[in-house]
Amino acid sequence: MGRLQQISDQAGRWFPLIVLVAGAIAMAVPGAFAGWSAAVPWLLALIMLGMGLTLRPVDFAYVARRPIAFVIGVVAQFVIMPGIGWLLATTLPLSPELAVGVILVACSPGGTASNVMVFLAKGDTALSVAMTSASTLLAPIVTPLLVLALAGRFLPVQPGALFVSILQIVLIPVLLGFLLRRFAERQVEKVVPALPLVSVVGITAVVMAVVAGSAAALLASGLVILVAVVLHNVLGLGLGYLAARLCGLDETARRAISIEVGMQNSGLSASLATTHFNPVAALPAAVFSVWHNVSGSILAGYWARRPAVGPVRSGVDGSPE
Repeated sequence: MGRLQQISDQAGRWFPLIVLVAGAIAMAVPGAFAGWSAAVPWLLALIMLGMGLTLRPVDFAYVARRPIAFVIGVVAQFVIMPGIGWLLATTLPLSPELAVGVILVACSPGGTASNVMVFLAKGDTALSVAMTSASTLLAPIVTPLLVLALAGRFLPVQPGALFVSILQIVLIPVLLGFLLRRFAERQVEKVVPALPLVSVVGITAVVMAVVAGSAAALLASGLVILVAVVLHNVLGLGLGYLAARLCGLDETARRAISIEVGMQNSGLSASLATTHFNPVAALPAAVFSVWHNVSGSILAGYWARRPAVGPVRSGVDGSPE
């Protein structure tokens, strides 16, 4: 397992480059990946099962210890990013499909890679894990309602169908993973080191499927998609930090909320886009998957060189998302 751990660590470290190269290959020979879109929900379910395997009851104890910081963080997650997403969708020259794709990213829960970024940034990792877990558990209800409210003007939205999909590919796998960790911890501990590698492979395959299925649209609208994604992510990081600061939270909590708000579960938004809308709607999620890991790594590196005051958890399990 030591060798697998090393491979898994390297895959996580080079994840943005791996996904970028994979996307370029899919763009060059899209026909080679025809039909991959059908596997996207299954790939995401596998990734979310891995997330569940990393969760422990202690991760939820944070809510009782610092309820104010937790509530501020979760509210910010589902207010700031959806607000920015709607603003970008209505002001940038996006097609209805791309506008819905931006809103889907905006309304998704936090991604698990955020936990690793917060840890590296010397932020409050326990808060980060609690926020990711809570936003994921709330997603079956909150995400469809937000998408209905914000994206209904662009394309027809069926919140009931979105609810069922999120249950199937997010909530059930996460809860299954959590229960496996709870009742078969010794066996689960043997596979935990491989989970980052599983996430890298899964998200890479999702990106390749999305890019291959919408190569023409990406060539036609690549610049505006990139602008939307970069603005969305950077504004989310900045406003997340600002919201935590205005609420009087300490520096470690500010860093955690900033990264949690700015980094989304792009895999979920890609899956919902391909299943319920149009493959083109998944393009913002594919680009976001690469960019938010790059920006998150840069920000974490910047903060890692600056001391922070507040609680910092000593370790974290995490994988790219």
